[in-house]
Amino acid sequence: MSTSNISARGELSVERIAVPKSPAASGSADFSAFQQLAEAHELELWGNLDRCATFAEAVLFWQGNNYEERQVFLARLDGTVVGSGTLTLPLSENTTTAGVDVVVSAPYRRRGFGSLILKELEGIARGRGRVSFDAYCGAPIQLVAPGTEVLESKSGAGCVPLNAAPTRFALHHGYSLEQVETSSLLPFPAPEALLRKCEAEVAPKALGYSLVTWRGSCPEDLVDTFSRLKGLMSTEVPLAGLGWEGEEWDAARVRQDEVTWQASGGDSLTAAARHDATGELAAYTVLTYRDARPAVIYQEDTLVAPGHRGHGLGMVIKIANLRSAKDSWPGATSVLTWNANENRHMLAINIALGFKPSGFEGEWQKRLG
Repeated sequence: MSTSNISARGELSVERIAVPKSPAASGSADFSAFQQLAEAHELELWGNLDRCATFAEAVLFWQGNNYEERQVFLARLDGTVVGSGTLTLPLSENTTTAGVDVVVSAPYRRRGFGSLILKELEGIARGRGRVSFDAYCGAPIQLVAPGTEVLESKSGAGCVPLNAAPTRFALHHGYSLEQVETSSLLPFPAPEALLRKCEAEVAPKALGYSLVTWRGSCPEDLVDTFSRLKGLMSTEVPLAGLGWEGEEWDAARVRQDEVTWQASGGDSLTAAARHDATGELAAYTVLTYRDARPAVIYQEDTLVAPGHRGHGLGMVIKIANLRSAKDSWPGATSVLTWNANENRHMLAINIALGFKPSGFEGEWQKRLG
């Protein structure tokens, strides 16, 4: 086990823990404690685990990969786990940034433990040359009910409750609210009559494009053009003032992403629009599913490449994937998705398909110097 020592207040310690080599590996008591804390936090916040990674997902994600180093920490008070922290360090792009996350168990909050965990994470990141820290915090939409005092994001689209504990914590430690995303929920399956209505409205604009779908791994003859779209996903979505560099995707990166997801027990469906004149993929959308959370489907990336917008492709591919999901995952009862509040076009597509706001996620950033 790699150990980092440590911030301390009394007998509090913050220690980096080992990530198991596989979800089935023995000797993973520390990581199990980390996962249990994450699940307890999700249940407290949302009342379910729909947004929470499974144990297998968490193990494989926190192992890191060639593109991002990932570290996991536990905070203990006299031997009792009272909190956790995570640190992500991009290795290919955005190499001056770090992602940080802090969770403190409910009985131990407001005692300064979260600040000590964050101080440890930031110190390690600074030692690795990172000068910008990113953090995310989500909550149910009810917390921004009418009349709630709010903090507006710097993007000008969206807000978070000003007096919520995560907001106060972030502001206290010098983080600014750069962007807010809306999480939306779609009862599943979507009514076929609604899908047909939406489809009929955009079909005339989508002439000259063909639909391509796959389950699991991208077909070999499409992986190169698909990887180019994946790269665009990091630059062609609203980023507010976050200032991230674009990611470089190739076939190898796509395959690593697929292998990790499938090894964690995940399944996926992709629908893409291919431009008939060039054979290039012009748009894609992905749905993911986990047997361990059978009620919920995640709506992941959706992108229409520049030069192909205005043809209704976002709607066409989303409808195709929702139909495929009905056959592939008949036990699911909802679809969850996230969109930046300034991404009005994609939000409009989701609203037309029946998605309703269910939560929000603040995207925070702290820059040194």
